Amino acid sequence: MIKTVIFDMDGVIVDTEPVHKFAYHQHFKELNIEVSDEMYATFTGNSTRNVFQKLKETFGLKEDVEDLILRKRHLFNEAFDTKPDLELIEGVLHLIQDFHQNGMQLIVASSASNSTINRVFNRFNLNQYFNYKVSGEDFPKSKPHPTIFLHAASLSANTKDECVVIEDSTNGILASNAAGIFCIGYDSANSKHQDLSLADMVIQHFSEINAEKVQKIKEN
Repeated sequence: MIKTVIFDMDGVIVDTEPVHKFAYHQHFKELNIEVSDEMYATFTGNSTRNVFQKLKETFGLKEDVEDLILRKRHLFNEAFDTKPDLELIEGVLHLIQDFHQNGMQLIVASSASNSTINRVFNRFNLNQYFNYKVSGEDFPKSKPHPTIFLHAASLSANTKDECVVIEDSTNGILASNAAGIFCIGYDSANSKHQDLSLADMVIQHFSEINAEKVQKIKEN
């Protein structure tokens, strides 16, 4: 029986991707580098640190990775605070509340920074529903490495077999598989060029699942 749900955040709980994309591309202009759409798509599910490590290697950037991270974070925070149409993904709040009301433990495990996770959770009053918030910036390796999900599962009051991950990215699904945790792939219209084929099940809308269905998911 599933007792713990581990949520990704970007593209699953809230669509901050347009804000991230705006901030990244503003930064790319400042750095005078051209990042293709194909390369940018591979960043989904990666931590900002790993993204800039890759960019530094690819483009031979002279700037320190930590300085690059701080500049991009400043651009993101500036855009986040001024963007009025930032909303939760349709149906996800009802699903979170349903899980919570049915006694399921909720954990967020996101590649986003701790500051970004807290900004989202404070803006949408989500702290009351989640037991733990885990950021990818606290680990040396990003998704698709399984560390973040293994850590999230270790925080759970339940066994790994009683956990499920909800993800929308190729890297996140690979990380969930590598961690040995059942994965629900969310086929988000906001997450482009992602391969959900390795997810254990795929949904197009959060109305397709609820606490009762998820709790019994491994019994089917």
